[in-house]
Amino acid sequence: MRNARVKKPHVVVTFASLDDAAECEMAARDQGIPGRIIPVPSEISAGCGMAWAAPAEAEAALRAALAANDLPHEGVFTVDLYA
Repeated sequence: MRNARVKKPHVVVTFASLDDAAECEMAARDQGIPGRIIPVPSEISAGCGMAWAAPAEAEAALRAALAANDLPHEGVFTVDLYA
């Protein structure tokens, strides 16, 4: 029997440009925050079409990294995504 894929809550950060998304990726990696760049989920609209997604439990650390590094972003959302 196959394992069913299950959606789980993720924090999704959207950006106006790919450069901003890449800066977020570097800051998150430097601080050990899990996540990856993904296409913006259909339930959200964003300028560049790419977003940073991390497990929901990483939201506080991710918001702190955005603020501490003065990283430009459009919004921070909670979205159910496949793990």
